[in-house]
Amino acid sequence: MTINTLRDVQFGEELPVFDPDTGIDNVRRFCTAAGWLGPRFTDHDAARKEGLPGALVPGIMSQGFLAAMIHRWAPTANITTIDTVFRAPVIVDQQYHINGVVTDIDEEKGQVEIDLTVTNEAGETRVFGTATVLIPTA
Repeated sequence: MTINTLRDVQFGEELPVFDPDTGIDNVRRFCTAAGWLGPRFTDHDAARKEGLPGALVPGIMSQGFLAAMIHRWAPTANITTIDTVFRAPVIVDQQYHINGVVTDIDEEKGQVEIDLTVTNEAGETRVFGTATVLIPTA
């Protein structure tokens, strides 16, 4: 269900799962646009030489995926904050699932808090955090 106004939101509601494109071509496009052409993000072999398990999805790109998931659920939402904790690397070319659940609704402010997680195919949480969003009240 698409959320248009605050009255559409339910406490405990799970947002539709979003599976972002973490493919090397998409990450390269992002890094080119951001001016981050370091090989740790765009080349698996070079990243491994740095001691990493493979090329990394940049953290800010992961946050962008979180924002995209929220806007798919509530296109009219204004994201005021996304606070994240990076527990483990998000590796390029691997499958991830982004989940969210509504944990607080402030009807006076039109504000909703959403707990967010990025998990891999093994069910391991790689990134978690909280977003605060404003949703129109009418």
